[in-house]
Amino acid sequence: MTTGDTRPLIVHVLYSLGAGGLENGLVNILNRMPVNCYRHAIVCLKQSGEFEARITAADISVYSLDCKEGHDIGLYWRFWRLLRKLKPALVHTRNIASLEMQALVFLMPGVKGVHGEHGRDIYDIGGENVRYRYLRRAISPFVDRFITVSQDLQAWLIDDVGIPARKIVQIYNGVDTGKFTPRPHIQDTPAAIEPESATVVHIGTVGRLAAIKDQATLLKATHQFLQAQPGLRSFIKVTLVGDGPLMPELKQLATALHLDDIVTMAGNRDDIPQLLQQFDVFVLPSLGEGVSNTILEAMASGLPIIATAVGGNGELVSNGVNGLLTPAGDINALANALVDLVTDTQKRQAMGRASLGLVASGFSWSRTVEQYQAVYDSLINAPAGRARVGV
Repeated sequence: MTTGDTRPLIVHVLYSLGAGGLENGLVNILNRMPVNCYRHAIVCLKQSGEFEARITAADISVYSLDCKEGHDIGLYWRFWRLLRKLKPALVHTRNIASLEMQALVFLMPGVKGVHGEHGRDIYDIGGENVRYRYLRRAISPFVDRFITVSQDLQAWLIDDVGIPARKIVQIYNGVDTGKFTPRPHIQDTPAAIEPESATVVHIGTVGRLAAIKDQATLLKATHQFLQAQPGLRSFIKVTLVGDGPLMPELKQLATALHLDDIVTMAGNRDDIPQLLQQFDVFVLPSLGEGVSNTILEAMASGLPIIATAVGGNGELVSNGVNGLLTPAGDINALANALVDLVTDTQKRQAMGRASLGLVASGFSWSRTVEQYQAVYDSLINAPAGRARVGV
């Protein structure tokens, strides 16, 4: 990081920079932030990760604090020493893993605190964990502003957690519509995705192979769909893009359900925009979501969406307009939705056009960056001193 630079420093704190929606959003925002306003640094409580390589903005330092398993008391001391060294103007923590760090931020005179809620994990899908709720309420007096990526999370913070509404700003993630575009008339087929007849309907999903993403329900629903419509077996293929701890289990499930001939486990890929152009239907069977970047990317690719009615999914998918919403974990409902779209080309095309229209109406990264910058500006340029309720 350049010394002698007088631009205010914003420190972004998260668990790691591994593959995920939160990390993808942070990288996209930092890569697009005007360079003349702020400097930025990233602090990973655990370690950095593969998404560090996606940072293209100049002069952004990444620090790893190597948090130990369990409750690492030394982590707080390492974080405090780093903050004293960096001298930030604002610290932006993200999700429950880094929330406690705001108590240390408060001890630094003049440093403003922002906390982002990007979605809940598998241990607290419904946001009902009493300990986590209490922690958010206890830390909230130390936080100048909360940012949520969905209206669903905003309402939950106000109604269930008890955070004052005046402290919360809701900002949607954006999507790169120059990178994610509908299928052109002529498109090279990426490696490991075989060219198919135009009659084949390609069902795809993108996400980490972890319990909260629940790709198992997609495999089970596909099996049930083919049990009811065996004549369609040669006309569909399913691709799971992503890697994670459940890869071996999902491979075994596909084999047990006799789906090996139509299911491709593509692993992590760098050509997601091209893969989305090969899909005809995008499915997100998650048990919980904030606002899904992969749904936005699929919408920008002109795809109809089948998603579970959880978190912010209903803010992106208008049921019956640009896709279908199903209850989380409901194999029957997902199987019926697959039948509905696989067997109706006109419906798929109409919903795909609707997806493009919805993305164009309000999900650009430039708009997202402007809104984040407005939050930072309002706090950093505010008069000295912070009056926090309840301190």
